[in-house]
Formats: sequence, C-alpha cells, structure tokens
Amino acid sequence: MAGLLVTLLLVVILTVIVLGFLLPDKVHVERDTVIDAPADVVFGLISDFGEWECWSPWARIDPDAEYIYSGEGVGQKMVWKSDHQEVGSGSQEITALSPPSRMVTKLDFGDMGRGEATFTITPEGQSSKVVWALDTNMRGGVPALRQPMATYMGFFMDKFMDKPYTEGLANLKAEAEKRSKG
Repeated sequence: MAGLLVTLLLVVILTVIVLGFLLPDKVHVERDTVIDAPADVVFGLISDFGEWECWSPWARIDPDAEYIYSGEGVGQKMVWKSDHQEVGSGSQEITALSPPSRMVTKLDFGDMGRGEATFTITPEGQSSKVVWALDTNMRGGVPALRQPMATYMGFFMDKFMDKPYTEGLANLKAEAEKRSKG
C-alpha cells in the first residue's frame, strides 16, 4: 500500500513538472487611466527614465534603490538595484518611441525573466488615455529547472501586477495633472 502511494505521489509530481513545461507561457497584463493633461506632458514623464522616480510605484517602495541612467531616446537605459524583494534588480531600455503616443521598453530581470512594457497615449479631448501593458514569456530567460514554477506564476501575473500598475498610473496621473496646471 505504501509503495502504491509513493508511486502515485511521484506520478502526480512528475505530471505537475511536465505540465509546467507545456502549459501556455505567454502573459499579457494591462491597466489604463485617463489623465487630465495633454499627451506631450504625459509622454515627457514616461519617456525620460529620470522622471520615473516622481511616479514609479517601485521608486516609492524602495527610495534607497540605486538607479543608473544612460542615453536618450531609443536606446535610453535605466539599470536599478534594490535589496527590497518587490523591487529587485534589473534593467529597462527604450526600444521604440513615437512621441507623444507610444513607448516600448525591453525589461530584463536577469534569471527572473524578461518582458516588454508598452505605454500607449491616446488624446481624449483635453485629456489623455494612458494604457500601460506588459507582455512576457514566463519561461524566457529563466533557468530550466525553474521554468515550470515560472509558468505557474504566469497564471497570477495579472493579480501580482495590479497594485503596482494601478498605483503607478495614479501617481503618473497626479504628477502629469500637477505639471499641466502649472
């Protein structure tokens, strides 16, 4: 009887691991807000990494994080290092800019994975609708033995990213509206 239970347990564990390699690994997370400010004001805050400290949710989580900025426009890069678990370390590089409506960045979190973030700004009268999206392959860049767990984590990414994206957009809204009103 004990041998049967051990065999059954091993089959279940092996199935869970194999499924971790076979289940979908693509994740898309998206949040949006409407900001009472012109698109160029909003775009200025997102397209210059030096401005991120005034609205980024991660900058507020760890004000002691170290940031290094380099370049301008496409190719501009931000590298950060933090001991705080929610912030971690990584880099972000602008790969596409279409002022004042779109910015795409490549994210690299080392062996924690990679992704692509996109900001889309659409004028709505005197306001601007901002969509902040994240697209990632949960197994991309992750060591092979951690890929099944990364795949399962992908099912929770929308929930994990809800608070920072929602707070970040609220911070961006407050800063852009403050600057717009002068």
